[in-house]
Amino acid sequence: MKRIKYIALLGVGLAVSACQTFLDVKPLESISDAVTIKDQTSALTALRGVYSALADAGYYGTSFPSIGYLSGDNIAWTGSQSQVQEFINKRVSAENATLSSAWIAIYRTINRANNVLDKVPAVTDPALTPALRNAYLGQAYAIRALAYFDLARTWGGVPIITKPTLGPTDNAGIRRATLAETYAQVLRDLEAAEPLLPLTTDRYNVTRKTVFALKARYFLYNKDWAKAEDFAGRLVGDSTNYRLLRPFGAFFQNDARGTHESVWEIFYNGTTEVNTHRNQWQPQTAGGTRQWAPNDALVALLNNPAIGGNRSVLVARDNQNRAYGTLYYRNPASDPSYIFRIAEAYLIRAEARAQQNKLADALTDFNAVRERAGLAPLPTSAVATSEALLLAIENERRVEFALEPHRWFDIVRTGRAPAVFNLTDPNRYLMPLPIQQLLSDKALEQNPGY
Repeated sequence: MKRIKYIALLGVGLAVSACQTFLDVKPLESISDAVTIKDQTSALTALRGVYSALADAGYYGTSFPSIGYLSGDNIAWTGSQSQVQEFINKRVSAENATLSSAWIAIYRTINRANNVLDKVPAVTDPALTPALRNAYLGQAYAIRALAYFDLARTWGGVPIITKPTLGPTDNAGIRRATLAETYAQVLRDLEAAEPLLPLTTDRYNVTRKTVFALKARYFLYNKDWAKAEDFAGRLVGDSTNYRLLRPFGAFFQNDARGTHESVWEIFYNGTTEVNTHRNQWQPQTAGGTRQWAPNDALVALLNNPAIGGNRSVLVARDNQNRAYGTLYYRNPASDPSYIFRIAEAYLIRAEARAQQNKLADALTDFNAVRERAGLAPLPTSAVATSEALLLAIENERRVEFALEPHRWFDIVRTGRAPAVFNLTDPNRYLMPLPIQQLLSDKALEQNPGY
């Protein structure tokens, strides 16, 4: 499990060779939510369980990212799963299995983080040094923050649970918090995580730099432009460790992983850790099902030399001349899931600067992403107002993150869903709570309009 390979080393400066034993870990399925934490070894096992839940097929393994890109306007449904068409039609039902899978997986991640946060402070094992204890707790706080952030942007306010759920009645009957309260929990967790973590670079495990990335995104969504600019800039300014790779495909093609493009990605080994994305994207000739594929509009954008540039490598054609996505392609299924790339930091800072009318600086960040894609920089005259530049950034994010889970959330957070998606019912900007959750916990209330 490479993504947890360095967990025990954070902040303690041990040699890389000393961490090889951490590769010999239990299979993911054997790591339970209620693992007993009594010493350093069991604390590390519990933290591995948090990362395992984050990587699960229900969370970043497939279900949650698919909500972000299927609900946008880049993807066509080509298979037999009617639940997929619900996202594309923007008429998602509470019975949708993908929604249920994501909800359960995210709360499982939260529960495992809660277990670490509840038990690790009381461990007295001398092997659990202060540096290790802080690193374990900081990572759990940050992952819980991401989980609540993803819940908030998908469903709005949700039940906030900060203690472990060990039995079927534990934490039942907790009513939904407001959206503001849920986002406040996200920020509390990020603030708690930041000072506990080392200022190191690790593309698979959470460090303080990962928290900078999550804060940049958090403040963007919450329209605190100055802080979004600040935290995104901390990553953009760290050019020794993070940079836009050229050409675009260099961060994922030819089995690349953990490149300078990546701020945080999830590692899968294709055996005990499987990223099921590739099965949905790849054509039958490559052993996939091609249940969803880039639609004609996206294919045209990516193949337009003036818009897609060398990002055209995100699409290909099968033996029947049908378009398919190429971001997830490895066999066995070991493609990374990209939680945060440095390109996002550039575009977050560009958007935050444009919102503050810092147009020249915003254009510099924007053009850095374009130039990496092999495109000529836009002149100032082409985006002379903040409105024009913000629209250009929106369009750039569409192609830069074409097969990643941003498009739906971008358009909803900016209030552009009526214009872009022709979606005028604001109730549809949030997903319905899964019907199974409503039936099992009467304290939960459905989102309006469902």
